[in-house]
Amino acid sequence: MSSFPATGWRKSTRSGGDDNCVEVNVTDARVGVRDSKAGPAGPVLDFSRTSFALLIHSLRAGRG
Repeated sequence: MSSFPATGWRKSTRSGGDDNCVEVNVTDARVGVRDSKAGPAGPVLDFSRTSFALLIHSLRAGRG
């Protein structure tokens, strides 16, 4: 069960118009990432905000 609220999930702006989307939920201390196909009960990757920022930085730099 995810510790993220049911509201607040948003789809990536890079996702197309279909259901193959990545969704994120940002709270004060954490960032949740999930696959929209899995639905609300699906697994969630749970990052600290710092870890998520480092992940995004690495992906943008081509190190992901």
